[in-house]
Amino acid sequence: MSDTFLVTQLQALRRYYLSGATRPYAFRKTQLEKLRQAVLRYETELHDALFADLKKSAEESWVTETGFLLSDIRATLKGLRSWMQPQRVPTNLLNLPSSSYIYREPLGVVLVIGPWNYPFQLLFAPLVGAIAGGNCVVLKPSEFAPHTDAVMRKIIEEIFPPEYVLYVTGDGAAVIPEMMNNFHFDHVFYTGSTTVGKIIYQMAARDLVPVTLELGGKSPCVVESDADLKVAARRIAVTTYSNAGQMCVAPDYVLVHESVKEAFLQYFIRAIKQFYTDAPENSHSYGKIINEKQFDRLVRYLAAGKIVYGGRHDRSRLFIEPTVLEEVTLQDPIMQEEIFGPIVPVLTFRSREEALAIIEQNRNPLAFYVFTSSRSNEDWWLERVSFGGGCVNNASWHVTNHHLPFGGRGFSGTGAYHGKHSFLTFTHQKSVLKTPTWFDPDLKYPPFKGKLRLFKMVIR
Repeated sequence: MSDTFLVTQLQALRRYYLSGATRPYAFRKTQLEKLRQAVLRYETELHDALFADLKKSAEESWVTETGFLLSDIRATLKGLRSWMQPQRVPTNLLNLPSSSYIYREPLGVVLVIGPWNYPFQLLFAPLVGAIAGGNCVVLKPSEFAPHTDAVMRKIIEEIFPPEYVLYVTGDGAAVIPEMMNNFHFDHVFYTGSTTVGKIIYQMAARDLVPVTLELGGKSPCVVESDADLKVAARRIAVTTYSNAGQMCVAPDYVLVHESVKEAFLQYFIRAIKQFYTDAPENSHSYGKIINEKQFDRLVRYLAAGKIVYGGRHDRSRLFIEPTVLEEVTLQDPIMQEEIFGPIVPVLTFRSREEALAIIEQNRNPLAFYVFTSSRSNEDWWLERVSFGGGCVNNASWHVTNHHLPFGGRGFSGTGAYHGKHSFLTFTHQKSVLKTPTWFDPDLKYPPFKGKLRLFKMVIR
């Protein structure tokens, strides 16, 4: 696709948006229904593609990708009509007898950039919000999940005209700057690494284009001395090694109270074996690393600390065994960088303040998890750790509740989405004051001399 042709296509999206075709409720509903039917129609192909790219089982693909998206579409269809209605809000004394409303209007032409770890869900979930908001959309998938990319392209080009939803492939490092430097988007939604997120943010800032950044970071998982260790171990393990650890909300490290560390490790290793067997490379439920570049990066982390469990790897199969490390230091690269793989360091703490100091070295994580049987412990952690979203006595499952906004803060991102929150992200909040003409007091007009006392009465 030539640069000139790409810009021409982007301009076609602008014209289509300005035609007003995307604004009616009936149009938005129809597009969401078409998307839902297409996902059901291509479900098997999508699952096969996700297996080819990441060795995801059909069950995992349903829970985290296709089924996840269908649930989001269902919730959006259910709520869309009411979300689109102007919201009446109170009017202050000064403006009575006026009435006040908040309208939600589309942003325009938006760019959605997806990652490779959940290549379908993390590209199409923002698309649902953008469609619901009445926008035209440019989709840029990751080039590192080619099989899923091919099926997604087939879906989009089959059900949407390119002047409404344009699917753009190619090297993101070349294609994205080309689009952003030659076309003014009304919003950019990016999911991926913090490093690339900063570049996207800088490009958008030149033209004051608003952005939503769904990034990553080092998400801590705290296991208090009073936690149910067996349950904690199972719930941490299933999240840590889902998608071979290539998940932005996976626990990046575990902080366990020193009094229960050995017991926790026994339960944790037992859970790994139960979930993935002693030969996880052959397990139906265990995935693979996306490519050799990521594999090589992850293998370097194995030199840190002491391997308590796992550590086997095979570059030819892009396989890294579920691995547990201890005796790592805070200066090791594995504690300085987001791991994004099936390797988890386990650290100990004596006091909550000591654990909090470790967490503060990588502030504002995307997710935070605490396992405890004490409400006071729970409250202490939730009040003191700043994070995007999280769980008490669970890990990652907050993401599946479309009633909860999903997003980060600081280095882990800006903005949020899922369910109604996606609709809010892809619409502008427009304030409107409606004033009748039958009441028009002189108080509001010059001359103002002598009216200060009255002003103080009505403006408060």
